[in-house]
Amino acid sequence: VQLEESGGGLVRTGAPLRLSCAAAGRAFSRYAVAWFRQAPGKERDFVAGINWSGGNTLYADSVKGRFTISRDNAKNTVYLQMNNLKPEDTAVYYCAASILDLTIVASEYDDWGQGTQVTVSS
Repeated sequence: VQLEESGGGLVRTGAPLRLSCAAAGRAFSRYAVAWFRQAPGKERDFVAGINWSGGNTLYADSVKGRFTISRDNAKNTVYLQMNNLKPEDTAVYYCAASILDLTIVASEYDDWGQGTQVTVSS
């Protein structure tokens, strides 16, 4: 599947932001989808993931209670609602899709978007 992220931007500490990951291609509803992020000079880290049905989600400890992942398979879109953003959330955010089960391991995801920049000012 082809993925395209949107919704990034520059916000102040404490503000919300919602990212979208739109998919093109057949059978998107069969894919697990995850959000990863990469800050300058750092590795790409798992942020949140959702299984094909939306019935199972995973979150990194650093975002639990602040971020919510959801999906609308009728719209071929996965969302990442980010609340109470902090400067340490600044990164390029990528969505990724896997035909396999939901996992936090980046190498298990075959399809990636180009990324969207999120910058949180203090």
